[in-house]
Amino acid sequence: MKYVVFLGDGMADLPFEGLGGATPLDCVRHPAMDALARGGLLGLAKTVPDGMPAGSDVANLSVFGYDPRRYYTGRSPLEAVSMGIDLAPEDVTYRCNFVTLSDAPRLEDAVMDDYSAGEISTEEARELVALLNEHFETPHERLYPGISYRHCFVRRGAADGAILTPPHDISKRAVREYLPRGEHAELMLSLMRQAYAVLRDHPVNRARAARGVPVANCVWFWGEGRKPALTPFHDAFGLRGSVISAVDLIQGIGKCAGLRVLHVPGATGNYHTDFAAKGRAAIDALRGGDDFIYLHVEAPDECGHRREVREKVWSIEQIDAHIIAPVMAWLDASGEDYAVLLMPDHPTPLELMTHTAAPVPFALYRKGGIGNGASAYTEACAAQTGLYIEHAHELMRLLSGTN
Repeated sequence: MKYVVFLGDGMADLPFEGLGGATPLDCVRHPAMDALARGGLLGLAKTVPDGMPAGSDVANLSVFGYDPRRYYTGRSPLEAVSMGIDLAPEDVTYRCNFVTLSDAPRLEDAVMDDYSAGEISTEEARELVALLNEHFETPHERLYPGISYRHCFVRRGAADGAILTPPHDISKRAVREYLPRGEHAELMLSLMRQAYAVLRDHPVNRARAARGVPVANCVWFWGEGRKPALTPFHDAFGLRGSVISAVDLIQGIGKCAGLRVLHVPGATGNYHTDFAAKGRAAIDALRGGDDFIYLHVEAPDECGHRREVREKVWSIEQIDAHIIAPVMAWLDASGEDYAVLLMPDHPTPLELMTHTAAPVPFALYRKGGIGNGASAYTEACAAQTGLYIEHAHELMRLLSGTN
């Protein structure tokens, strides 16, 4: 028996004026998704429990089958695990983005122009991390380089309790009201001011400015947390398998759950990713003996944050044509029984340019079909079925057939 989760990050949306009052899922041609909706159980699931942040960390824990109310300890420690950082229970971690702030006399007067510094390359970012560690690193503190704009700041043996805002929640807004507060706020503000002062004249940023692309002229701390302790996936669901994602967060959840992480050449975490390579990697892993694949695609989420309408629609088409269709064709030809789950983790509406905690459409399909009368994979069709899962972490037990 094979089990596959197709996770289109941020794929769900709200009706958008720029699409004539439709959502991207309404507009796009996605026959493979529609086939899963028609032949499977289509409904809505709540991936973000009430009172919890509407982030990919909380939502993907739910889809993996882990109740965030029990297991969530923050976003950054999951990313730190993916990066190979050894954490003790008393250590505190923070996601550290390279961002582009507007030029201003003081940090407080700046505007968040770009939460990803134009998706700075990993090579450029590593040079800037090395520079910042000359200012940041102490025996108890260090900035660790990650992928593109995503990095991790670790404080050994520290208290938690900072009040931090994700930078993608404040695109094009003045940062004054969103600067760190609470525990260690003065330290983080000091480090941000140092970065704002020293990064702008670095050769990497001078070269980026000359090319007309956003510079990485500051850092932004968010996602505070401590190392989680997830029940091994095999113990919880009786399955062994792999995670396919270009994002540290998803890789970190997989590692904490005892799953294998597959690194796919050409996978980028945005809409330039090699969709087909991800599909091929999933087929190779299933052919090689994996019971379970969690295949995560970040592209729709990144497009939602940037209000890239055509790119979000196009990304969903690519997921359908180059990931879901070939994987389903292989499953059908394999002769094995199988079950698949298709869903986003959360909506990233084009209008809002950030996440919401609204329920998302899911399609749970088993070989042979178990349909409940749906006609297409859209938000509206999912709502019309009347099927609603209050706690999305229960979907993994439904998929795997565990009690």
